[in-house]
Amino acid sequence: MQTSAQTTHMIRTYIIGFGLALALTAIPFALTATKALGLTSTLAIVAILAIIQIVVHLHYFLHIDFKSSPRENITALAFAAILIVIMAGGTLWIIFDLNYRMMN
Repeated sequence: MQTSAQTTHMIRTYIIGFGLALALTAIPFALTATKALGLTSTLAIVAILAIIQIVVHLHYFLHIDFKSSPRENITALAFAAILIVIMAGGTLWIIFDLNYRMMN
């Protein structure tokens, strides 16, 4: 059973994670909506913030750290990486296939 201090710490951790995730989502949206920077700079910033957001989700929401049971953490990370590759690869495949079909 959790104590009040543990529950408070857990809620605070989720709130911090939510705030970081919200900021890391709002910044790319603002950059693309306002077109404040050039295309290359915007893409680079969005990619960097996406990687940071992955780390934030892993740490604050999934509680994955490499201090305890590294085998389970690596297995979960490998599974997530495979799913991301399949989803991103499938999306790109569909987009390029549709582009090819529409342009020919």
